[in-house]
This record gives sequence, C-alpha cells and structure tokens, in this order.
Amino acid sequence: MDARDPELKKELDATLHARRELGEEYDSALVESFLEKVEQRLDGSVDRRVRRQLAEQQMAVARDARSPQGSSDSWGERFGFGIVSLVLAIPLSAIGGGVAELPGLLVAWAGIVGVNVVQAARHSSPLFGRRKDRSGSGSDWEE
Repeated sequence: MDARDPELKKELDATLHARRELGEEYDSALVESFLEKVEQRLDGSVDRRVRRQLAEQQMAVARDARSPQGSSDSWGERFGFGIVSLVLAIPLSAIGGGVAELPGLLVAWAGIVGVNVVQAARHSSPLFGRRKDRSGSGSDWEE
C-alpha cells in the first residue's frame, strides 16, 4: 500500500489482524471485504476526477459562449469604429490645428491613423498576436 492513503493502509492492517485472530477459514470473506473497500475508494476517486473534468469543460464552454470568437472582428464593428474615428477627428483636428497649427494638426491625425491601424491589425497581424482557438493547448496567443 502507498503512504498516500493512510485510511486504506489502516483497513489493510485491520484486515490482516482480523485474519490472524479468526483463522484461515475467513480468508476469502476478509479479502472480499477489503477488495470492496478498495473498489469503493477507486470509484470515489474516479467520480471526483470525472466531475472535475466535466466542470472544467463546462467552464471552458461558458467562457467561450460569453466571448465568441470572430465577433470582435465583424464588419459592423470595424465600420462603427471607422465612423467614430471620423466623427472624433473633427474636434481633434480643430483643437490640434488651433493650438499648434500645422504640427498640432499632424499630431492629431497621426494619433487617429495610429489608433485605426492598431484596430485593423489587432486580429490579422502576427505583430499584435492572433488569438488561438480556446479548445487548443494551454496558451491563448500565437507568436
């Protein structure tokens, strides 16, 4: 017996002690009783492992359902992001051009273009890392 299960070791010791006291005529009953306890212990261990794996799978499915892949790269989101960028470009251009004239205007538009480039490249460029399928191996990111 392994020292990892002291209760089962106690059961074996008790079974061996009972065999010495009762004699050989009770061997089969004692062995059968001990094996039944081992089987119950194994069944409990397997049940716990199966329940844990099912819970982990359910959590992974729930996580994927909350954040479906591909939806963040939809045409509607990209279109909306572009419209919002253009709408915000008007006041940013006015503020940048009014405060610092041409250099301010260039800085404002460089920021607008930079934000849009990052948004566009977020799901398609290896530079920013593409998301992997969550059902794959441990890491969520590809290099």
